[in-house]
Amino acid sequence: MNIALPQLNITLAAAEAAVAAALDEARRNGWPISVAVVDVSGLLVAFARDDNAIAISPTVAMEKAKTAAYLKDPSKKFEDFINEHQKVSFLSTPGATALEGGVPIYYEGHVIGAVGVSGAHGPNDSQVAQYAADSLAKQ
Repeated sequence: MNIALPQLNITLAAAEAAVAAALDEARRNGWPISVAVVDVSGLLVAFARDDNAIAISPTVAMEKAKTAAYLKDPSKKFEDFINEHQKVSFLSTPGATALEGGVPIYYEGHVIGAVGVSGAHGPNDSQVAQYAADSLAKQ
């Protein structure tokens, strides 16, 4: 008999800590960002927008986080897949945003959520998101 394991989800406290870490990393670099942390099913748990972040960045950050949670991989992987394989039709995949800056959050080898960052642009968004995700492992 195959019995499914219970689904682990990020806690509010951990999500808020990831948001704080992302904001700290972005501020150290002078990047005004929005950051979103979602649970394993892509539902928003915590969010912040820097006072100087551009207006679209909250929506983009949430979509990047959802993409990383859904795919259980960085959103950059989806962006690279489209860019490298020229599969433009994949842009219509429901719920997936092909932009770098979303990374899954792991606990004991399981994805428990994801963090998405927007406003620092491309690799900088990924740097901040990864820093936030990694900061949880240090707690």
